[in-house]
Amino acid sequence: MHLTVDKVNEDTALKLIQTHEPSAQGRQQGFLSLDGFSSYLTSAEGHLFDRDHKIVCQDMSQPLSHYFISSSHNTYLIEDQYRGPSDLSGYIRALRMGCRCVEVDVWDGDEDEPIVCAGHTLSPPLLFHWVLEAIGRFAFVASDYPLVLCLENHCSLRQQKLMAEHLLRILGDKLYRDQPKEGDTYLPSPQALKHRILLKGKKLESCCAAEEGEVSEEDEAADMVAKMKASDSGEKEQKNFKLLKELSDLVTLCCSVRFEDFQTSSRTQKPWEMCSLHEALALRLATENPGEFVNHNKHFLTRVFPSPMRVDSSNMNPLDLWKCGCQLVAMNFQTAGLMMDLTTAWFRQNGNCGYVLRPGIMRQEVSYFSADTRDCVPGVSPQLLHVKVISGQNLPKPKGSGAKGDVVDPYVYVEVHGIPADCTERRTRTVTHNGDNPIFDESFEFQINLPELAMVRFVVLDDHFIGDEFIGQYTIPLECLLPGYRHVPLQSLTGEELPHARLFVHVALTNRRGGGKPHKRGMSVRKARKGREYTALRDLGLRPVDEVFRMASPLLREATDLRENMQVRTDLRENMQVRTDLRGNMQGRTDLRRTCR
Repeated sequence: MHLTVDKVNEDTALKLIQTHEPSAQGRQQGFLSLDGFSSYLTSAEGHLFDRDHKIVCQDMSQPLSHYFISSSHNTYLIEDQYRGPSDLSGYIRALRMGCRCVEVDVWDGDEDEPIVCAGHTLSPPLLFHWVLEAIGRFAFVASDYPLVLCLENHCSLRQQKLMAEHLLRILGDKLYRDQPKEGDTYLPSPQALKHRILLKGKKLESCCAAEEGEVSEEDEAADMVAKMKASDSGEKEQKNFKLLKELSDLVTLCCSVRFEDFQTSSRTQKPWEMCSLHEALALRLATENPGEFVNHNKHFLTRVFPSPMRVDSSNMNPLDLWKCGCQLVAMNFQTAGLMMDLTTAWFRQNGNCGYVLRPGIMRQEVSYFSADTRDCVPGVSPQLLHVKVISGQNLPKPKGSGAKGDVVDPYVYVEVHGIPADCTERRTRTVTHNGDNPIFDESFEFQINLPELAMVRFVVLDDHFIGDEFIGQYTIPLECLLPGYRHVPLQSLTGEELPHARLFVHVALTNRRGGGKPHKRGMSVRKARKGREYTALRDLGLRPVDEVFRMASPLLREATDLRENMQVRTDLRENMQVRTDLRGNMQGRTDLRRTCR
């Protein structure tokens, strides 16, 4: 456990001494020597990461759409997506890392056996049933919570039948098959779906009684190209293919539908229907309609996949989509770097179970949040983060700088990643010719406007490099950050911990006016409203009029909410001014008394 003031007593102090003091005399007399104190600071008790977050610590009973979900793209690939080899290890590695959404592209194979591969590329295939066996074996090794299996089906009806047989035979009872009820307004919770596999794919209309039917083609790259062509020509271009009803019936809570626009979705989309958006479209929506995008994701799951132009399997910035509430941002897990550092660190905050509860302002019905905000978030109390980078220990030479000597000239970047208003970075000075114990001794301050969506990243670089400057990094969600004097264990580019390489820092987190201690988990959750009332809209029985007012109702509620929030701020300012005036008057009276005396 980490130590806070309310947990410290003589027994805990003696326990620490018994654990960390190397000398028998110190343990007997109950004191820490310098060596013992150093042992304590570098132990798990002195780690920057709050160990309470190493287990599932968030509410897991909310609807599935209220969570960010760790998602992978082209999970079968272990290198680039054009020539890279396919391997079952891609699925095993992702599932061991806590990934909760894997992708399976299925095509017709030889000898009537469906295969998994990236279509129209040179990557070698895997047999479909091999992939299912690996998924079935490792699905719940790292997490008990539901796994989404994204099925991209390109097979003939004959091989679709084999696909359905393999799914039922290999996954069996793990496969969730209960059909949603028409009146449901939200998806079930991760807690209710423990140890279940949800199949995401195309589905025939419920009225279809035939053994097969037509649906639009499920191909991410082809869909993107078709949409681009259609927008250029002004025509809708959509390819259809035949879907076997037996396979369609296995899709329940994650039915793939084509995204048209937010207005269409609000009218026609069901909670169990989800859209897959390519990166370019999702980023355009995030720029043009940030508020609508957040509101859309309060009810519906949205999956975003990387642009097919990323042939090197590079990754998009997940925060660009998380800030819009997109739950499933598919990442190329095989590609190390900043984007995967952010992803891995983000999902570490809830026991690495693959689910992270989204900020309250993204879940509440009556709230408004625009993803492109560059100022304070209405209803959210900003936090001030104070970071002092004191020193480093045992900083290794960058791996790629083989032509350089053994001595490094380190400096440190402290980065904040989050909404646009929070993204910033600061750097320390360079310490020359010292990788053993460089002293930086520099302090920085950051204002965090949406703490629940913020991450802090420490990056150590070499200022005198040949070929490579990267020494190590460590990324941590703000929610997991422990205050005080802490050691930061540095990690390599691929995420492995560098032996004995650390930063020594001091961290403090306060509210905007200084003082006070923010509550963990929900530092930015909006304050509870006491009986706030909204205008009730009664149906008139005229369908066109009722539908218009039904669509307007959420906007009216948001406007009421924003107005009251602004009124609270105005009242707060007025109260502060009154207090200032009273303080001035009291000071004037004191000065007058002194003069009279």
